[in-house]
Amino acid sequence: MHSQKPAVPQPDSGLLRVRMNLAYDGGPFSGWAIQPGLLTVQGVLEEALATLLRRPIRLTVAGRTDAGVHARGQVVHFDLEPGEWESLARGKMIDPSASLLRRLRGVITKVLGGRVGAPVPYRDLAGAIEVHTAELAPIGFDARFSALWRRYSYRIADRAESWDPLTRNITLWHKHALDVDDLNSAARRILGVNDYLSFCKPRQFSTTIRELQDFSFTRNNDGVVVATVRADAFCHNMVRALIGASLAVGAGEEQPDWLHERLVAKVRDSKTILAPPHPLVLEEVKYPDNSALFGRAEQTRALRTAED
Repeated sequence: MHSQKPAVPQPDSGLLRVRMNLAYDGGPFSGWAIQPGLLTVQGVLEEALATLLRRPIRLTVAGRTDAGVHARGQVVHFDLEPGEWESLARGKMIDPSASLLRRLRGVITKVLGGRVGAPVPYRDLAGAIEVHTAELAPIGFDARFSALWRRYSYRIADRAESWDPLTRNITLWHKHALDVDDLNSAARRILGVNDYLSFCKPRQFSTTIRELQDFSFTRNNDGVVVATVRADAFCHNMVRALIGASLAVGAGEEQPDWLHERLVAKVRDSKTILAPPHPLVLEEVKYPDNSALFGRAEQTRALRTAED
């Protein structure tokens, strides 16, 4: 899902790895990844870090999000020389982590405020990116390769009385009532390790085999249906394609077997429908215990290298 292949510092390299946990409103951005001339989350963060550290900084992200997709539990890392880390305190008796977090928040605000040609007014960008933590990572940590799984949510309001204008930017207003039992019946049939080509936009030389660990739907007390989708990793457009296909089942346009039939067909065609991006949220990225971080990264890296 992520094509970036940064140099990997070994535990004895002398470099310090910094982990940041962050959240963002994806609405104003053209996705996570840097794109020339477009406002992206990575672009804003790397510009802010370069301002602080006075050199280019390259971020590695746990899961790249598409345009309009949000994140509540995104994780990134970058590497610094020990002297760069200590300099963040600017000679004061303060933890570099606390200094980085405070200063970075201020610079992000300035970067967003000075953005020329942004697709939305600055008042709508204020607070769109929030870095919650910035600290030294355990030895062997890799935001991308050490991850055990990523979990997304997707909100669907299928009743007019649940169409709340205050949450319209994170909820799909669906015009047809959905049968949650049918949704779950269909979703259960495609769990496990499978080739999800029918639900992915394949990248050249990359596999579409993934382990879908959880795919389920729940109707909340407010009547909104919330989908949970968890996998070891996701290929491009996979979550939105899974939701798009499920909506056809939930609305009675297709039978619950249809998702499995699509899975077995292993074909991306006109029946591959992407659900809109704005209700999709990266909720959480799970990592193993510190002692297993390096081993997990090496194992995952070997698999991804083989597929590339």
